[in-house]
Amino acid sequence: MHVQFGLRSFASLPFTTRFFLIPFFPIAVIVLILMWLWSKTFLVSFYYLKGRLHQTWVVPRCGFQYFLPFATEGINKHIENAILTADKIGVKVISLAALNKNESLNGGGKLYVDKNPNLGVRVVHGNTLTAAVILDEIPKDVKEVFLTGATSKLGRAIALYLCRNKVKVLMLTLSTERFQKIQKEAPQEYQSYLVQVTKYQAAQHCKTWIVGKWITAREQKLAPSGTHFHQFVVPPICAFRKDCTYGDLAAMRLPEDVQGLGCCEYTMDRGVIHACHAGGVVHSLEGWTHHEVGAIDVDRIDVVWKAALKHGLTPLSSGSTAKPN
Repeated sequence: MHVQFGLRSFASLPFTTRFFLIPFFPIAVIVLILMWLWSKTFLVSFYYLKGRLHQTWVVPRCGFQYFLPFATEGINKHIENAILTADKIGVKVISLAALNKNESLNGGGKLYVDKNPNLGVRVVHGNTLTAAVILDEIPKDVKEVFLTGATSKLGRAIALYLCRNKVKVLMLTLSTERFQKIQKEAPQEYQSYLVQVTKYQAAQHCKTWIVGKWITAREQKLAPSGTHFHQFVVPPICAFRKDCTYGDLAAMRLPEDVQGLGCCEYTMDRGVIHACHAGGVVHSLEGWTHHEVGAIDVDRIDVVWKAALKHGLTPLSSGSTAKPN
């Protein structure tokens, strides 16, 4: 319903659960089943920016289906067909976004590039800009952070970037092997800034939490008063602490000269898009000819960030707009 060909007025506002949607739930279930059986990737919105047409295509699957092992092959087939269609019609850049770039699904898009080495369209996961947005939110005087989801694609990039800037990173992970693999990627002189921790109690003194894995109210209680929770976890964590602040998911505002944007991207205000989406926009505007798939290139974080600002994309103000329950 939150699409332009559904309820246009509803789609023009950030998504929230509304009571009037409840009667449509049985219909939504039927549509979900029909899409699972027969639907193909389809266009839901578009806009123009700096003389370029940007479209949003939707894979006809719901979020929970991405975590069903038997659904993986079908989802990958939908995404690959969309990439091949984009290549055939002359699209320059296709940004995977959302769960379509899940590491366990396709290695952050690497699966498609390896399988189709002669692609003309550039495949982009956009996570380099996501990392840049999160890092920009962290105050420059911070000397220590606590990082969950520390060995994920984004967690790895954030940890390596921060340690190069002499910020101590408490990396929450039970896997010493994965921690050491990341630590060895850091220059020798900065490796000591990466510290493995296995319990949330290790961060009871740290006021900067970067959350890449969903945490409960009980776990949030271990943070000291005045903590700010930065986050790159989907769905966002619930704001339980009244004495702490909560950041939004990484996002950027499109330039003012954007045209034809008639709907909101999920819970974002109109004109605001998720950072991974923005990463694809920047890739297109810059005319870059490389694929952005697989692991994040830490050396390109600043490059992508500066390019985004150059083209008029702006970060949302840091800090929380979420109110504790």
